[in-house]
Amino acid sequence: MSATSLTLDDVRTAARRLAGRIHRTPTVCADALDEASGFRVFLKCESLQRAGSFKIRGALNKLLSLGEAERARGVVAYSSGNHAQGVALAARMLGTRALICMPKDAPAGKLAATRGYGAEVVFYDRLTEDRAAVAARIVADTGRVLVPPYDDYAIMAGQGTAALELCEDAPDLDALLAPVGGGGLMAGCATVARALRPGSAVFGVEADTADDTYRSLRKGERVTIPPPPTIADGIRIQTPGALTFPILRAHLTDVLLVSDDEIRAALAFLALRAHLVVEPTGAVALAAVLAGRLPVPKGARVGVVLSGGNVDPALLTEILQKA
Repeated sequence: MSATSLTLDDVRTAARRLAGRIHRTPTVCADALDEASGFRVFLKCESLQRAGSFKIRGALNKLLSLGEAERARGVVAYSSGNHAQGVALAARMLGTRALICMPKDAPAGKLAATRGYGAEVVFYDRLTEDRAAVAARIVADTGRVLVPPYDDYAIMAGQGTAALELCEDAPDLDALLAPVGGGGLMAGCATVARALRPGSAVFGVEADTADDTYRSLRKGERVTIPPPPTIADGIRIQTPGALTFPILRAHLTDVLLVSDDEIRAALAFLALRAHLVVEPTGAVALAAVLAGRLPVPKGARVGVVLSGGNVDPALLTEILQKA
């Protein structure tokens, strides 16, 4: 599929579907951040979104795009946490049932929240089992509808509404950054950024141990890496999506890499200096800004998506104590 398979009109249609059902999250500035980075930074706080991350945008848009008979069959998803919560909440909002495949090592807080939204959870071993295959078997056995975490145009369009709001709140951005896992958020955001401001730079950010998209862009085809060890559990993906990757190839300026220590430092900066609580994946894009990886002129207007706030309390305490 070409990059034209996702358009600004798709994202605007998703925005109309989602209006009044989810939060329009705030875009926040912090003087301390501008001073530390040398840029004028605008933070899109998806950490304050319903279910604690941007994932409700894509999940709810997908479910709203289904027919009533399809929704009535129930839905299946696979996720380490935030997509699980997004699908579980979206299903509850629309009166259907969600079954979520989660890894055995999923963060306890995200597991509890997923169940709290009413979803049934089935576990798999991320080291020995293919989560997509596990979900596919359930779909075949039960007739439920699959809600993928990223490789679906309705999902991507929903995620892109975060960038649509950001660009409305902070027009004339010189650069936009977001974390890259499977690529749904980045594909949606990049589509919006390129349509509204073609001359802007668009950067995905990955942990340096989870650099599948970075490698894939340089090779010109999807690369698969071993299960990546990173504190940013939301981007522990082994290969970019089949549908998202062409969009990323078409629209991204580049992918920037950061270390886990730089992610921890960005998370601590947000908590202590900007008074914003995010999870490690939510701090990935800002980590590139604070670590000096962003190759744009100082003083540039930079939009950064803080993708989620579902951080484990013990991990947050540990990071802040060391900071």
